[in-house]
Amino acid sequence: MGNQEVLGQAARLASSGLLLQVLFRIITFVLNAFILRFLSKETVGIVNVRLTLLYSTTIFLAREAFRRACLSGSAQRDWSQTLNLLWLTVPLGIFWSLLLGWVWLQLLEVPDPNVVPYYGTGVVLFGLSAVVELLGEPFWVLAQAHMFVKLKVLAESMSVILRSVLTAFLVLWVPHWGLYIFSLAQLFYTAVLVLSYVIYMVKLLRSPESTKQLTLPVSKITQLLPSVSRSRAFINWKEAKLTWSFFKQSFLKQILTEGERYVMTFLNVLNFGDQGVYDVVNNLGSLVARLIFQPIEESFYIFFAKVLEREKSATLQKQEDVAMAATVLESLLKLALLTGLTITVFGFAYSQLALDLYGGAMLSSGSGPVLMRSYCLYVLLLAINGVTECFTFAAMSKDEVDRYNFTMLALSSSFLVLSYLLTSWCGSVGFILANCFNMGIRITQSLYFIHRYFQESPHTPLAGLRLSPALLGVFALSGGITSVSEAFLCCERGWPARLAHIAVGAICLGVTLGTAFITETKLIHFLRTQLGRSRLSDKMT
Repeated sequence: MGNQEVLGQAARLASSGLLLQVLFRIITFVLNAFILRFLSKETVGIVNVRLTLLYSTTIFLAREAFRRACLSGSAQRDWSQTLNLLWLTVPLGIFWSLLLGWVWLQLLEVPDPNVVPYYGTGVVLFGLSAVVELLGEPFWVLAQAHMFVKLKVLAESMSVILRSVLTAFLVLWVPHWGLYIFSLAQLFYTAVLVLSYVIYMVKLLRSPESTKQLTLPVSKITQLLPSVSRSRAFINWKEAKLTWSFFKQSFLKQILTEGERYVMTFLNVLNFGDQGVYDVVNNLGSLVARLIFQPIEESFYIFFAKVLEREKSATLQKQEDVAMAATVLESLLKLALLTGLTITVFGFAYSQLALDLYGGAMLSSGSGPVLMRSYCLYVLLLAINGVTECFTFAAMSKDEVDRYNFTMLALSSSFLVLSYLLTSWCGSVGFILANCFNMGIRITQSLYFIHRYFQESPHTPLAGLRLSPALLGVFALSGGITSVSEAFLCCERGWPARLAHIAVGAICLGVTLGTAFITETKLIHFLRTQLGRSRLSDKMT
């Protein structure tokens, strides 16, 4: 597969993923807003913080390093060894599930069973759901490596929707089941997710024409299972060593990613009700990050990993590949900056209205609006960090990955300390401030790596972080106008005033996007080009 084709596939993967996720997320958004009106803050806190943390920690520690290692490098590999390596995630997941389950049951504060019943069952079933999901890991990596565009998005989105539908049904009909509801829904979600990949692969491999056209490394479903051969090692030890390097990094990254939940869970700085409000705001604030930034990061990580060779500097690689990578990186940085700034500027004036529409007074009163406004700034940093680390992790050598682990260790330690101090000082907003500080440090590290990587080449991809003065002025003006509009029109003055406030924001947003279209011509050309390649790829498939 040529690099232009790889770029087209990555663009197709990102754009298709974005459109499909927007559709499915809207459905899930409505279902979750409905469910929130029937739950207590304490139940939301236990499910979304305590139990979800158990599940996500088990999943992350068991598979993240394997995913990064097995998606890196050349396509010319012994896939049987790679698949054998991926199956090791299952026993590793069982180990983490048992260990963390014991911690959650024996060492952490147990909620009042009269307020949140069936906590022990919830811990067991959430741990089991993590192990079930790991059974689909070889299928997921094979699909990603061969860029099956819609499979991942459809499988994950449909699983999430079905989980939300089941949760809503159980909340309405058997609300006394407590955590049984969410535990069964979570187990159902992982089962549907894994079965989606398995069924797709079975049907694909039964079609000889599709298998030949896609040049898959396996011809029957049994070849995806672990296999032992006397002629070769069970696993590729180079991939195993890279996995270990990424594992050390992923352990630290998990602390940074879920750090506030660890502080809430192990240090009890917030009660279960406050944890619930914070988590709902956090999920709502990160919705755009999951919709837009995550598909772009995952898709273009594969692109950079395929185009660039890890152990070579930019000057020792094919210059057309380096030029293409630099152009793509510059455009992605510009896109991330524009998207993040738009969310920050307009999110400040519309946070309270959004929370009131989503969860009612439980979210729009108290600390909710302040949390949401703070999170809008954090989204800007998330956007930039997603792109910079996407390139950095794809281009780093194994030794550089190991050295980066020490930086992550320092960041993890400082984040936990800073989260505890800031939360003690200013409540749940302290978590977001600590996240902003650490995200800024991570961005700085990645920018330094990118600068060094391209310093001996004529390319300057970091120019993507510069905006025209006219566009910056329009952003500032829009921020001022919408803030005044919020003060006079929102949010206790009824729906006519709210609609007027929304209209003001829509006009300002239109002017901002129009200015961006006029001033950022290079980015517009890149987006048009990639959309054209995506459509062409769709026609070919």
